[in-house]
Amino acid sequence: MSEETAIQLCSHDLKRSFQIKKTRIEVLQGISLEVHKGENIFLCGASGAGKTTLMYTLAGLEHPETGSVIFEGVDLYALGSDKLAGLRNRRMGFVFQSYFLLPELTALENVLLPAMMGGGKSRDPLARELLDRVGLKDRLHHLPSELSGGEQQRVAIARSLINDPSILFADEPTGNLDAQTGESIIELLLDVTRTDRRTLVVVTHDEALAARGDRVLRIEDGRLA
Repeated sequence: MSEETAIQLCSHDLKRSFQIKKTRIEVLQGISLEVHKGENIFLCGASGAGKTTLMYTLAGLEHPETGSVIFEGVDLYALGSDKLAGLRNRRMGFVFQSYFLLPELTALENVLLPAMMGGGKSRDPLARELLDRVGLKDRLHHLPSELSGGEQQRVAIARSLINDPSILFADEPTGNLDAQTGESIIELLLDVTRTDRRTLVVVTHDEALAARGDRVLRIEDGRLA
């Protein structure tokens, strides 16, 4: 199997449910899939279909009731919590709908945060390069409150790349943005992953945006449709 087609992420029979009062809601009902290195995968479906839960489970953020997730040959849920957190920090990048920038930190400081948490050497030059790459070289020292929603999401994308991850997970990254800005954010995500040959997994309800990826997986009632 060539590097281009190597399986980077796969799941086997993932099941997840939630208890609401006396009712059990089956969110994931036995999902198995394979994601190849360098693929851009879009998870689509109606609200409550299970797409965000699936992404969080694939990313080691939400433990399944049954099943396994193998990432780069490692069974994520066989790891202890510290080792799993370390792997996520080193090998995965995350972009969320709500940006999750620390309000008291500048754009540059927010981008540097994952590297500082990882205890590695200073990555200030790389952080500046990444902010330049996402079109914010003149906004390095601005606080989140001084940036537009689209600019904040660009900071979040730069932050997701600071530790040179092999895969990016994006949960409704355009959900708080207008259509034009949202389209530019998806184009940016596709550019930074295709150029660097990273894998991308995006949750979105927007079918038109999803059509720009390599593969669209539709989730209905906790199953791949």
